[in-house]
Amino acid sequence: MFKAADVQTQKDCLPAFFSHTFSSFFLFNFSHFQQVKPKKTKFGPLSDQDRIFTNLYGRHDWRLKGALKRGDWYKTKEIILKGQDWILNEVKISGLRGRGGAGFPTGMKWSFMNKPSDGRPKYLVVNADEGEPGTCKDREIMRHDPHKLIEGCLVAGRGMGARAAYIYIRGEFYNESSNLQVAINEAYKAGLIGKNACGSGYDFDVFVMRGAGAYICGEETALIESLEGKQGKPRLKPPFPADIGVFGCPTTVANVETVAVAPTICRRGGAWFASFGRERNSGTKLFNISGHVNTPCTVEEEMSVPLRELIERHAGGVRGGWDNLLGVIPGGSSTPIIPRHVCDDVLMDFDDLVRAESALGTAAVIVMDKSTDVVRAIARLVEFYKHESCGQCTPCREGVDWMDKMMWRFVRGEAAVSEIDMIWELSKQIEGHTICALGDGAAWPVQGLIRHFRPVMENRIAQRAASVCHQTCFQSFYCRC
Repeated sequence: MFKAADVQTQKDCLPAFFSHTFSSFFLFNFSHFQQVKPKKTKFGPLSDQDRIFTNLYGRHDWRLKGALKRGDWYKTKEIILKGQDWILNEVKISGLRGRGGAGFPTGMKWSFMNKPSDGRPKYLVVNADEGEPGTCKDREIMRHDPHKLIEGCLVAGRGMGARAAYIYIRGEFYNESSNLQVAINEAYKAGLIGKNACGSGYDFDVFVMRGAGAYICGEETALIESLEGKQGKPRLKPPFPADIGVFGCPTTVANVETVAVAPTICRRGGAWFASFGRERNSGTKLFNISGHVNTPCTVEEEMSVPLRELIERHAGGVRGGWDNLLGVIPGGSSTPIIPRHVCDDVLMDFDDLVRAESALGTAAVIVMDKSTDVVRAIARLVEFYKHESCGQCTPCREGVDWMDKMMWRFVRGEAAVSEIDMIWELSKQIEGHTICALGDGAAWPVQGLIRHFRPVMENRIAQRAASVCHQTCFQSFYCRC
């Protein structure tokens, strides 16, 4: 057996040069192994001191006085004075990925604006048009923590050299837009935004624009079209908004939560934010938990938290117990449903949900127990996407309409078994063949249903056929149905 004494004996037999080299090599490798941290395997619960959003439930004052007590606007001037490159670097170190659904690396996206100026002003557009069924996380930020978003606009805007921020808020969010406008007025009055924002010498304005109820305006280029006063229809890309965006100027469109966490990342450091969650899935995240749970809620938790732990710790568990769970839509209505056996050990982050053939999306967890008619539930979602399609792309306009008709035939059991494969192929012809992702959002729930609940669809068809046979043939001995 190799012992420490043997190392000393061998070391003594070597010339001085080799002895020194051996010692250095041994000590370097020993210290290297000491510094290597084991991979994190347990995620959550998030401690209170690590929460970014501390007023989600509106228990404290949402105005400027209350926001200052909670630490908002603290040393914001110092952050602005550190400059564009420093802010972008901290966001890149944090590993923050877009919280609106796509999950694109935020630091990289914001750096696309970091180009030599050609004389055109740059703009930040905040996508607050939260219309995804089951999703209400951004609404809680704007209602109860508006100053966190406004400060985030200033920090993010400085990081990309933007002149102003436009917050495009869903038209139905009347109270939220009112709170946001009051908070903006307070920030202007206190000198936190506007000319010489926070005394930094940087000029930055914030405006609120209300939408008119179109779900399609949640797509960034449709949002820009609406912001310009046009019909909200997605643009062909390229050119991308970072080159030609709102009013023909360089623009970055970012989600409310993505922008709101930027000041805290800069204050506490990107490395602090990156310490939560798994690699490539770092930080904290707002989760909406709704459906058949005992206490539906919106909660901030560590990324990569197990889905089962998230539901049982924060939402009081599934109604009737975990064994009564049928399936979960993990990221808003556009993500594929996953059945109970997948929910047992899946982690709530971008990569693990892709492995489970679903997506994190907006992290809106919709729980369904065994009392759910899952075929009808998915048919209702397809009907929503059919209604909200702008009609610009033929695969979406025609394909989603046909999917809607076929899904309601499955609900009634009137379809043939062969139509299951037919609607699968139809969904594949829609997916990836449209200008924006609305077609994908309509196709994925249907694909998830067929992937995991095909027997339910087949049984529905068989039961309908048996019922028709019974009514038509009166249980005749000569029935050939």
